Amino acid sequence: MAFKTLDDMDFNGKTALIRVDINVPVENGVVTDATRIERIVPTIRHVTEAGGKAVLLAHFGRPKGARVPEMSLAILRPALEAALGQPVGFAEDCMGAPAKRAVVAMAAGDVVLLENTRFHAGEEKNDKMLAAAMAALGDIYVNDAFSAAHRAHASTEAIAHLRPACAGRLMEAELKALEAALGDPARPVAAVVGGAKVSTKLDLLSNLISRVDHLIIGGGMANTFLVAHGTEIGKSLAERDMTDTARDIMARAVGAGCTIHLPSDIVVAREFAEGAAHEVLPVDACPEDAMILDAGPETVAAIATIFADCKTLVWNGPLGAFEIAPFDAATNAAAREAARLTTEGALISVAGGGDTVAALNKAGAAEAFSYISTAGGAFLEWMEGRTLPGVAALGRE
Repeated sequence: MAFKTLDDMDFNGKTALIRVDINVPVENGVVTDATRIERIVPTIRHVTEAGGKAVLLAHFGRPKGARVPEMSLAILRPALEAALGQPVGFAEDCMGAPAKRAVVAMAAGDVVLLENTRFHAGEEKNDKMLAAAMAALGDIYVNDAFSAAHRAHASTEAIAHLRPACAGRLMEAELKALEAALGDPARPVAAVVGGAKVSTKLDLLSNLISRVDHLIIGGGMANTFLVAHGTEIGKSLAERDMTDTARDIMARAVGAGCTIHLPSDIVVAREFAEGAAHEVLPVDACPEDAMILDAGPETVAAIATIFADCKTLVWNGPLGAFEIAPFDAATNAAAREAARLTTEGALISVAGGGDTVAALNKAGAAEAFSYISTAGGAFLEWMEGRTLPGVAALGRE
């Protein structure tokens, strides 16, 4: 879709209302992971270096329309100041007199953080009056919070219709990466989809079979597909009530020209524990008292061959119980192969989802991927083919 970026806007002498996602983990009043804060720095600096004022809109936690002191954004100021290398002002509300006073006192190049938008019940109701009150504080609206773009909230959707709007650098990078992966990708395209349950990823699988050439299914989800094939899986995790759905997905994939790949060999154990006794077996040889906890080396070799034949890779979910060894082997090996091909320029690789990011980091492969999304729900909804309200609101002239 067409959308404006920071480069389409003149920020000199203007106040930019920048919607950011700084919903970061905090323990004992200290930010423990500032990744999301660090990723918004380029957008803020673009505005301030262009002679503009940067006013930050954000949520924190789930206060459900009430003022919850421990969910005040004030606690994030030190981390913001450290990331930006400059003082950050703070207003005790995101609208009205406190916010107006803070904005009026700003000089070009200043940054001010407004209080938690979710302290107002109208935020999650996409209330137009709240959006108008926030819009009154600035001249240009910048959305740099792709991770919140799947919510039609006052600070992500309604406000975008009230001021000239554009995507920030993080939003722009996310949208371009996803377009490269699923919108108009270089083919062939492979997708890795793992995780525990088919039921949580029905929309994702249904959308992918019409968009990719190869769909590699791993984790507990693969067990459900194996049962649908008539393969015995012992005590392995599976959604046996979803086997008809799995068979339907496989049939539709054939019609769409998408090849579904399941494990050909498996790693089984009698207990799910670090360093548990385990063995590699053919996929149809799982003992009755054992669990499938990972894909085997033959499967990994087949996945590597698929990667080598493809130009684009989309990854969501691990291939096995990656949290503990030795059941992280397939995920680690496949991730490192994707990273190698990406580094060589042979593959465009885009990945996202909480477990996915953790798994790729654990494998030491994340930094080599073309793009890693930390957007969670918004990333999944995009992959499912849904329209994201916060993104759609930017697609206007």
